[in-house]
Amino acid sequence: MPIELKMLAWSVALGLVHVLVGAALTTHQRGLKWNVGARDAVLPPLTGVAARVDRALRNFLETFPFFAAAVLAVVALERGDASTALGAQCYFWARLAYVPLYAAGVPYLRTVVWAVSLWGLLQVLWALL
Repeated sequence: MPIELKMLAWSVALGLVHVLVGAALTTHQRGLKWNVGARDAVLPPLTGVAARVDRALRNFLETFPFFAAAVLAVVALERGDASTALGAQCYFWARLAYVPLYAAGVPYLRTVVWAVSLWGLLQVLWALL
């Protein structure tokens, strides 16, 4: 299996972890009754780590569809090379590092890590252009 597809699979797993951790933190903050209920009530926004993890998930979801599409196209068109393999790895590892950095509220370094993930995505995309 091409490394790009492996990184895509690991990125899917990372996305699921994002969702599960975010759900656990939200439930911890809002309560089990809210979690199992209809969720019709308007609630105040999440705060602290729960809010930061939620924003990190939203940030992940902004780039993941583009990464997935680029990886699938690179593999389908057999355009993969060392640059796309490195790009896919950079995207995954940077996204993995981004979660705890954002959750901990680390400024600046979090942005650098995000930029590395974007660079990785662009490396994959450039093989298609």
